[in-house]
Amino acid sequence: MEDIKDIVKSNESQIVHMRRELHQIPETAYNEVKTSAYVAKHLEAEGLEVKTGIAKHGVVGLMRTGRSGPTLMIRADMDALPIKEETGLSCSSTHEGVMHACGHDGHMAMALGAAQMLVKVKEALVGNVKFVFQPAEEGPGGAKPMIEAGIMEDPRVDYAVGCHVWPGLPSGAIGVKAGPIMAAMDRFDIKILGRGGHGAMPHMCIDALEVGTQVVNALQRIVSRHMNPLSPTVVTVGTFQAGTAFNIIPREAVLSGTTRTFNHEIWHSWEERIENIVRGVCSSMGARYELDFQQGYPPTVNDAFMTDVVVRCAQAVLGKDQVVEPESTMGGEDMSYYLEKTQGCFFFLGVGLEGGAPVHNPGFTLDEDALVYGTETFCRVALELCKRHKA
Repeated sequence: MEDIKDIVKSNESQIVHMRRELHQIPETAYNEVKTSAYVAKHLEAEGLEVKTGIAKHGVVGLMRTGRSGPTLMIRADMDALPIKEETGLSCSSTHEGVMHACGHDGHMAMALGAAQMLVKVKEALVGNVKFVFQPAEEGPGGAKPMIEAGIMEDPRVDYAVGCHVWPGLPSGAIGVKAGPIMAAMDRFDIKILGRGGHGAMPHMCIDALEVGTQVVNALQRIVSRHMNPLSPTVVTVGTFQAGTAFNIIPREAVLSGTTRTFNHEIWHSWEERIENIVRGVCSSMGARYELDFQQGYPPTVNDAFMTDVVVRCAQAVLGKDQVVEPESTMGGEDMSYYLEKTQGCFFFLGVGLEGGAPVHNPGFTLDEDALVYGTETFCRVALELCKRHKA
C-alpha cells in the first residue's frame, strides 16, 4: 500500500498534463466528441478493454485481473459549461464560449491517472476495475442512460466511487460523509395566461404579471409552512418575465425555478404540490396556466461501508486531520443514480485557492497539486477492497 504513494507521486506531472490538455478542449453535454476520443486513447494505451459511444459519447475502460473478486467502478464526468473562460491560464479553453468551469477536466485526469497507476500494480488486485467516463452530468444527465446501456453489468459493479473537486475546501483536504451529501434537484417552468390591455383599464384585463407575483409568493410558503423545518428543502424561482411596456397590462408571464431536497418522499411530491398551488392561484384570479415539471437527479446518498473505506484511504493519503465531514450541499449530482444501484461513495476533493472563484464561474480554477491526492485515494480504495475480499 505504501508503494502506491510513490507510484502516484512519480506520475503527478502526467496527471496535471492530462488535466491541462482536457481543459483546452471543453465540450458541452452530449457534444463530448474530442473529449471522449482523448479518454479512449489513454485507456487503450494502458491495455484496457475499451467501449465507446455509450449514451452517445460515454466511455468505459475495463481492467480485468483474471482473478475472482469484486468489481469497482471509478467514475468521472466529461462535459463542460457554456461559459466564456476568464482565467487567463496558458491552458485556457480553445473552444469559444465553452469552459471546464466545474472541474470535470480534473475528474477525468484523476480517473485516467488511477487507471495508469492501477495497471502498474495489477498483480496486487483481484476482480476488476471499471473506469466510467460519462457525458452530460451538467444536464440533462448522462448517468441514467449509461446505466440503461448496461455499464453496471458484465461484470456486475459491486462498488462505486467518484469525487468532485471542491473549492469550498482548502487544497490538501478531503470531505466525505455517510448518508445524503447532495440534494435531489428538479426544474419547473410555468406560463401564466391572462388577458392583456391598457394600463389605465385594469378592470378589463386579467393581469398575468400580478397573477405571477401571487404564484411566486405562494410557492415560497411551501418551505415555510408545508415542510418540516428539520428536513432541509428549497424552492427557488429563478426567472420571471412579463410585460413589454410601462402602460400595458401583460397577458402572459413566464416563470422558471428549481426545487431541492434530500428526502425521497418530498422529492416525489414536488410536481403535485406546485401544480396545486399554481392551479389554485390562477383559478382564483381568472387566469390559465401551463406547467412543465422536469424531475431531475435523486439525492446523492453515500453507503456507510464504502464511506468508511474512503475515509480510511483518504486518511492514509493526507492524514486524519485533513479528512473532514463536510456540510451537505443542495447542489445536485447524477452520481446519485449509480449509488442507487450499488454500494458507493462520492467525496469532495479540496482544491480551493485563496481568492479563487467558485465553480460555474468564468474565473474558476483549481489547485492542480490536489489532483494527486484524489488519484491516490482512488487507487487506495481499489487496493483496500481487494484486501478485504482476500481476508
